[in-house]
Parts: sequence; C-alpha cells; structure tokens
Amino acid sequence: MSGPAGGDALVTVDGLTKRFPIAAGMFRKPTSFIHAVDDVSFRLGSGESLGLVGESGCGKTTVGKLLVKLQEPTEGSITYRFPAPSTGGHLAGSVDAANIKGRQLRVFRRQVQMIFQDPYESMNPRRAVYDTIAEPLLVQGIGDVQDRLDRVSEILNLVGLTPAGAFLFRRPHELSGGQRQRVAIARALVIGPSFVVADEPTSMLDVSSRTGIMSLMQELADRLGIAYLYITHDLAVARYMCHRIAVMYLGKIVEMAETEELLRNPLHPYTRALLSAVPSPDPMRRRDPPDILGDLSLPVDPPPRCRFYERCPMATDRCAADVHPPSEEKAPGHWVACYEA
Repeated sequence: MSGPAGGDALVTVDGLTKRFPIAAGMFRKPTSFIHAVDDVSFRLGSGESLGLVGESGCGKTTVGKLLVKLQEPTEGSITYRFPAPSTGGHLAGSVDAANIKGRQLRVFRRQVQMIFQDPYESMNPRRAVYDTIAEPLLVQGIGDVQDRLDRVSEILNLVGLTPAGAFLFRRPHELSGGQRQRVAIARALVIGPSFVVADEPTSMLDVSSRTGIMSLMQELADRLGIAYLYITHDLAVARYMCHRIAVMYLGKIVEMAETEELLRNPLHPYTRALLSAVPSPDPMRRRDPPDILGDLSLPVDPPPRCRFYERCPMATDRCAADVHPPSEEKAPGHWVACYEA
C-alpha cells in the first residue's frame, strides 16, 4: 500500500469496495451488481495531495464520496488519524469512518469536506454568498452572527474574493465561473478541515480561471496543511497539483507512484495509453495513436481476471486465467497491478 507509514498517515484506505445492486424486481433480490470501486487501498499524509486519475466511469468520484461519507462502502475500511485539535469540537486520534454516526458524524464534517465539480449546480441560486459559506458554521454551532460574518469575510479574502464586502451578498448568477468555484472552496475551508476531496474542481472553468484555482488550492494546502484527494481526468493538472498519482481503471487502482516517477516511468499499459493521449503543444508533432484496444468495459459483474485484459496489448494466457493481479512494489514507492509490468 503506497503512502506514509501507518502511524503517520492522516487517511488509511484498505480494501475499499462499493457495489451498486441492479434492481431485479419487486420481490426478488438483485443478483447483478455494478462494481464501482473494488479493493482500493492507499494512504495519505497530512499536507499531502494524491491525484486520482482515469477516464469517466472508472469510479473516481465514488471513491471521493465514500471518503466523505456521502456513500457507505460495501466492504473495506477508511481510517482517519486526526491530530489533537487546538480547540474543542474536533475528533482526535484514530477514527473508523464506518462507525461514525449521529452527533459524531457532525463533528466529523468539521474535518472532512468536499469540493464538487460543478460550481453552477453546487450552489443554491437563491442564497447569497454569505449564506452559502456561513451555513457550515451555522450547522456546527460555531460563533455568533458577528463571529460568522468575520470568519466568512476572512475566508473570502483568503480565496481571493476581495474586498470581501463586495461579494458577501451577491447571488450566484452575479458571479463568474471562477468566482463561484472560489466560493465553493471557501465553503469547504471555512470550518478548518484536515482533509478535502476535490472532485475535478477546474473541469468546468475556462483556462485562465483554471490556472488561478489551481494556484489557490496549492497555496492553501501549503499555508493550512490540508491534505487533498484530487480527482481529475487530466494528467497535466495532476502533475501540477499532486505529490503522488494513482491511476484507476474500472474500479481498480492499477498504478500508483510519486508524480514525476509515474510520468517518467509508467509501467502499466493503461497508464502508458493515458500519457500517449495527452495533447502536445507542438502542432507539427506527429504521434502514434494510444496502444489500447476497444472501449471501456461495463462494470457489471466483471470476471475475476485483470480488468484491463480485453483492451491490453500485453495480455497473455496468464492474464486470462488468473485473478486480477495484486498491487506490487516494482520500484521504491512505485506500485503496479500487472503481471507483465
């Protein structure tokens, strides 16, 4: 399992699995399942960022929702090791996310937050910026009216919406896409979380806004020590934002390593195909098409063999006969799930 040693990890994910049943009828139990996430494991330290990359439908967003308890896992464990808080109202020590319920779940939300992909859909169009950002403070019972106003103004300045007074009572339709996403980031950070899942937070933005948001998130991570799980389909963004990259295919993590190591020395054929598909800034450069076969398979009751078997240019009889290859450390810190790598 790649990442910090167990005692130093903020988040430890072990064997995380999520299967969605396919309805079979009113009086029959489902016999088929969508294997959205299958035996995913990794560790993430405080202040570290892990990029989860892969094509649409591979299970990236489901992993993020499981980590913030918007969905419950079918199997596996998610353990958080929160530092001792400087103020009350936080969880501390080792916390098993599967057993968090009731009031403890509300406290858990203070330390684990999510930034959603679409800034146009994740904000209530009838609520002002102040109401949107202050809602977590209100739910958590933090401060009085003046304290919340001061905190919201502070976080608006922190995310670059200055002067804060000019934005407090604007509504979403009065903001640009980049400004909306800054509000979404402010809402996630206003209660001081330790861990944030960012689900493609720049994919809906134009290029200039995208650069600003990426720089902002890096700056906030360095300043506040926040750990990120950064979900993206863009390897260029992952290279800019993340210390490590995990490549996901059809519910499985097939390769994970330090960012530059993975980009310089990809070992899994799917990672190589992703890299070969990255656009080149040189319009005169001619490149061979990605060495990959067919389309993404359906994740409904997949066979136990390697998930990439049907599309793999390196597939052998062993790949067809054996179960999905385990993740093995092929080089220091470089984990690959492939028999032929």
